[in-house]
Amino acid sequence: MKTQNQKAWFFVLPVLLLVAFNALIPMMTVVNYSVQETFGNNLFFWQGLDWFENILRSERFHAALGRQFLFTGLILVIEVPLGVAIALSMPRKGIWVSVCLVTMALPMLIPWNVVGAMWNIFTLPDIGLVGYFMNDVLGINYNMTQDPLAAWITIIVMDAWHWTSLVVLLAYAGLVSIPEAYYQAAKIDGASNWAIFRFIQLPKMKTVLTIAILLRFMDSFNIYTEPFVLTGGGPGNSTTLLSIDLVKIALGQFDLGPAAAMSLIYFAITLLVSWLFYTLMTKDNPN
Repeated sequence: MKTQNQKAWFFVLPVLLLVAFNALIPMMTVVNYSVQETFGNNLFFWQGLDWFENILRSERFHAALGRQFLFTGLILVIEVPLGVAIALSMPRKGIWVSVCLVTMALPMLIPWNVVGAMWNIFTLPDIGLVGYFMNDVLGINYNMTQDPLAAWITIIVMDAWHWTSLVVLLAYAGLVSIPEAYYQAAKIDGASNWAIFRFIQLPKMKTVLTIAILLRFMDSFNIYTEPFVLTGGGPGNSTTLLSIDLVKIALGQFDLGPAAAMSLIYFAITLLVSWLFYTLMTKDNPN
């Protein structure tokens, strides 16, 4: 009987310990806060599941969660098709391949807080180029600091500029992995460009698109820095996503118990929806 070598676990053990230190221990702290109340000085009072019940019945939570789902849904609807379209238009050979790949990767290299600050200055109605162009050149009343619709459009465009590149690079990796023989066979059969995309390129990109959708869902559903720096959740609460509202409760109001309960609910929703995405997109795989 062939025996398996278990020595590889010694190489994995440091990673497991690091993950436990950076993820599991903080999570247990959050779980501890979620079932207790504290007024400081390390004095805790048992609260049970009251915080979870209050959060789930809170209209404030439902509103923030609705805005979060709306934002994520718009991001996926815009960035995934746009990323695939850009990847299809990029060259497969020659010097322009490197130029296009580097250009696509540049937005992702910019830190999140810098992206928010850039777009904040860029879109301010008084000093920003976009504000000047929209108001003075086009004559459109644009003010993201006072108009909720303008604020939403701005954060959507900002995220699309920042993260569509991720979808582009993943889709492009899937496209360049398709053997040339597939295209030659399609050319012999007289297949149209749409038929090539539908029956050759899209199926071959399914795995990378699954990764892209999962990454963009998790990133956009947990986004905080960019919209907070750009709008601060305003005007009013129009762009107060669930992540921003959670930080307001935890740090602004210092309600650690409700914030901990909300963060665990937030985490559970992210896991559940990610699992649903993965299950639906891989259910037809042969294995």
